[in-house]
Amino acid sequence: MRTTLVLDDDALDTLCTRLAAIPHVRRVRIHSRLPVVLPARLTTGLQAVLAERPFASVLVIHANHARELDAEVEDGLRRTRAAGIHVLNQAVLLRRVNDDIETLARLGERLLECGVLPYYVHLLDRVAGAAHFEVGEGRAREL
Repeated sequence: MRTTLVLDDDALDTLCTRLAAIPHVRRVRIHSRLPVVLPARLTTGLQAVLAERPFASVLVIHANHARELDAEVEDGLRRTRAAGIHVLNQAVLLRRVNDDIETLARLGERLLECGVLPYYVHLLDRVAGAAHFEVGEGRAREL
């Protein structure tokens, strides 16, 4: 479900309750950039909805540069982690944004400071209007 964190806490609670009723569901992984661009979404209500389940909750954020992780984002991520929710990061390799080893290292260090485990870096999806951010596979392998 692509809009998971856009749901209010009650709707997300209903969804999680339905998922918890499925015996073979052992973990639920939510991917979202919302915690980076709208850290106020990381409320205690959201944390309770995700933490109080029989399955493990994993939140995968999408941060691409250390500068995105300001004090408000850090606070929300640390509180989320303290609630028992696993927090990981996926980053997109972007030309002239994070396509050098120093920038990626700073991102990794900043994520760890925020209680987030760097998970993976992947290449940009080829979509209209984003070609100027594309990093070639050769350069990605070098990094």
